[in-house]
Amino acid sequence: MKTEKKENFLLIENDAESLTDFSSELTKHHEDIKNENVVVNLLDHKDIEADNLLAFLEISNFHRNQNKSFVIVNDVVGIDELPDELVVVPTLQEAEDMIQMDEIQRDLGF
Repeated sequence: MKTEKKENFLLIENDAESLTDFSSELTKHHEDIKNENVVVNLLDHKDIEADNLLAFLEISNFHRNQNKSFVIVNDVVGIDELPDELVVVPTLQEAEDMIQMDEIQRDLGF
C-alpha cells in the first residue's frame, strides 16, 4: 500500500497482488487513516469488476460515518453496477472535486 499526502486528502494506491489483499490491508490500517479524506486509486486495474469494489464497502461506510470522504478512482466499472454508498469516479481530478464538495457540505452542516 503506497500513500501520498495531498492538500486535503490521502491518496492510496495498491501495491498488493490482489484487490482482496489490498482491501484487507486498508482495513487493518484504518486506525492510521481514519482522520483523513481518502482517495483509493485503482486506475491501473483494468480487469476489475463490481464485486471487487464491494470489498471496499465496509471501510467506505465506516469512514463516511466518521464524517470523512472515501472515494475510489476507477474507470472500468460503471456506477450503475454499484451501491450508492460506494463513491467511484473515473479520474483523480473528479475524486479531488468530490472531496472538496463533501468538505463544503460538511462545513455548511449537511
